[in-house]
Amino acid sequence: MEYSIVTNNLSKKFGSFTAVDSINLRIKPGDICAFLGPNGAGKTTAIRILCGILKPSSGNGSILGYDLLRQGEKIKEKLGYMSQKFSLYHDLTVRENLDFYAGIYRLSSKRRQQRIEEMISLAGLAGREDQLVANLSQGFKQRLALSCAIISDPQVIFLDEPTSGVSPAARRSFFNIIQEQANQGKTIIISTHFMDEAERCGQIAFFNQGRLLALNHPEQLKKGILPGRLYRLEAEDPIGILDRLSQLPGVKEVSLHGRSLHILLETGQPAECLKEWAGAEAELIEPTLEDVFLALAKKKEGENYDSNPISN
Repeated sequence: MEYSIVTNNLSKKFGSFTAVDSINLRIKPGDICAFLGPNGAGKTTAIRILCGILKPSSGNGSILGYDLLRQGEKIKEKLGYMSQKFSLYHDLTVRENLDFYAGIYRLSSKRRQQRIEEMISLAGLAGREDQLVANLSQGFKQRLALSCAIISDPQVIFLDEPTSGVSPAARRSFFNIIQEQANQGKTIIISTHFMDEAERCGQIAFFNQGRLLALNHPEQLKKGILPGRLYRLEAEDPIGILDRLSQLPGVKEVSLHGRSLHILLETGQPAECLKEWAGAEAELIEPTLEDVFLALAKKKEGENYDSNPISN
């Protein structure tokens, strides 16, 4: 199977409001794909459609070859889903929570015990099996929630902003577990608004206002969306010079980042022109995903939206 997730012009409307607008996805087995975008961009709605929780208003798709519209129950048997507020039972122990979710997935007695032990090891919860969930740190709770969501050994895993409210160290540990699952050939979709998390994913789907702006590898997005050289310019009044800088010959994009400006120059355009005009040294920098997102959002504002975004 070339793609585990395929969608064609998938849309969702709530009354007159379009939450998801004609998205086209192609995601392969073993991929970790970040749904990246601000709050309200359509990430969660898209995940709920793919999980079969919401019906699309139009369009179609497939998960693991099963039709999204007609074979929803078959799809659900193959999925793991961790919502933003995954329900753990705080008055139960770690093992009891895992056993409860194994029962929901109707695992056999032998398979249930095997998967519980595997999940305890995977989540780094050995020695805490009999500890009440109420007494766990937030990081351990998140890892336990993930373990409960994947205890059935699903082939496709959806994680909706799973690391909100946990420390950077806990987020790294969480991502190590995700990577282990991907190494087994499982497809993982993770919605996030953390740029550093998205950098760790093999694919990024940029969402904004319900639209899929682009889908590709992080480095390919940087090269494809921001061809040229990117500079950072410190200025006392960055807002005051932003518009005038954008009019200079060879300047393709200018965006505000705190008290500095990020300026994208055409390839071959010397940076000396920036120093001459602004009276400050411009530093050559590597583009970030934030630079990519700002460039994409600005580009789409003035265009009719193309529902076939950049892809691999």
